[in-house]
Amino acid sequence: QVQLVESGGGLVQPGESLRLSCIASGFTFENQGMAWVRQAPGKGREFVARITDNGRYTDYTDFVKGRFTISRDNAKNMVFLQMNNLKPEDTAVYYCGAPNRDFWGHGTQVTVSS
Repeated sequence: QVQLVESGGGLVQPGESLRLSCIASGFTFENQGMAWVRQAPGKGREFVARITDNGRYTDYTDFVKGRFTISRDNAKNMVFLQMNNLKPEDTAVYYCGAPNRDFWGHGTQVTVSS
């Protein structure tokens, strides 16, 4: 049974940081590229970041470049999203997933507000 469980979301002020974590099970994690997407209130899901199976290559949407960093630990079946200098526009539910297999977690809420 495939499971992806995100954690680390919360309420922060603009300029602060959060680190999201996602632990995966039920599939061969080290063979899959992984990604983070997000969905803001009233909007569709949008791509945030992705990382190759070996962690060598990463890609980001322009809006988060220089602020967010995706990483992974294949020994622990985990993928992370370090989010720095958060902005109110980053408020969304963040989901991790293996897009090539269409496996997704249930999401973690990130709210950036003063």
